[in-house]
Amino acid sequence: MKKPSISAASAAASAPHEVRIIGGQWKRTKLPVADRPGLRPTPSRVRETLFNWLGQDLSGWRCLDAFAGTGALGLEAASRGAVEVVLVEQDGALLANLSRITTQLKATGVRVERGDGVAALRQRAGQGLDAVFLDPPFGDGQNEALYAAALAAARQAVQGDGVIYLEAPRVWSADELAQIGLQVHRQGKAGAVAFHLLRPLPVQ
Repeated sequence: MKKPSISAASAAASAPHEVRIIGGQWKRTKLPVADRPGLRPTPSRVRETLFNWLGQDLSGWRCLDAFAGTGALGLEAASRGAVEVVLVEQDGALLANLSRITTQLKATGVRVERGDGVAALRQRAGQGLDAVFLDPPFGDGQNEALYAAALAAARQAVQGDGVIYLEAPRVWSADELAQIGLQVHRQGKAGAVAFHLLRPLPVQ
């Protein structure tokens, strides 16, 4: 939920200072955007599209936001009823923001976890999550291995009819995704951001 394919300086100049949760019990709650190199929250219009696809009521869902950043994706899910949301983040300043926000919201179903998003997903292989949110650093297009590893780990962490949200600097093809055991359910593009809603391919 974070990084663009432009320079860190340009990203810092154009990044918003806050974003808002757009639906559910915490609608309009402001989330601070820290001044961190490359931090770029998922745009509101993209989040709105995603949660129109997922449905407005996520009651009972178990979710993991693997590269949480501002927490906008995971907290949006929790606001709409997800019973368990794990926000995984490595950056200490962003982690502190997430902990403060979840405390202010009294978000008892949300857990903030410091660590690597891929490792966190691998630890949850076979746990049958309902949704995984993936928005790794764009890295100026140099993070292909990270994307592939995150997708593969997410595939093992979600249940058979679960969903994986992927935000990336390019569109991932059906053939590439099929090699990881995934298929496109919905996809779109907003500026330099390609976003995908993926589902596991049926086990043969």
